Amino acid sequence: MSAAEGRRDVPPSSKADYVYETLLDDLRNARIPGGTPLRAAAVAERLGVSITPVREALRRLENDSLITYERHHGATVIDLSDDALAEYYSVRAVVEGLGARLAASRITAGQLASLWALHEEMVAHERAGQNEALGEKSRKLHLAIADIGGPAFLGRHARAVRNNFPVPADASLWLDADHARHHLTVHEQILRALQAGDGATAERIMIDHVEASGRYRLKR
Repeated sequence: MSAAEGRRDVPPSSKADYVYETLLDDLRNARIPGGTPLRAAAVAERLGVSITPVREALRRLENDSLITYERHHGATVIDLSDDALAEYYSVRAVVEGLGARLAASRITAGQLASLWALHEEMVAHERAGQNEALGEKSRKLHLAIADIGGPAFLGRHARAVRNNFPVPADASLWLDADHARHHLTVHEQILRALQAGDGATAERIMIDHVEASGRYRLKR
């Protein structure tokens, strides 16, 4: 990828934030695979920034456990194992399940309406065969539920967990038509449990839902 191709418009935030968010997106979508060295100078040239914000961004990615840094060797993208994948989905199931349980007793009519609207968007995409749009919308729905259930820090924790394990776009279960239809049905069940104020059911369905996603990824 050339410098011109790699560079994106710098948003109105710090350059370190720009570099961090760009690299995080690359890692989450496996555009930079595990085991790849990340050279600060090359990243700076690609993104059109100086070395300083790149180094700050790399430190943040190291804190996120997405890269390792060794003296005299520099930064390397972590290549995670099947055991790490299984652990990732187990932690997600616990955190997002708890978020769903707490959300059932805290959700407002406006928040519930927003979740239903997002769900209906996903249904429309699936019916139109636009499955590539479903993965990010599912992420948004899950995190919105976690934010409602735990506005103090649970939502942020759910994001941190997700950011610690890249999910390549081409590995998304939402690209599988049968899985997409099934998981839309599960999303509807979660929303109905939230609407009924049934935290125990919302938690159980969310845990099963996330664990099923983990089994899918492990088979892949």
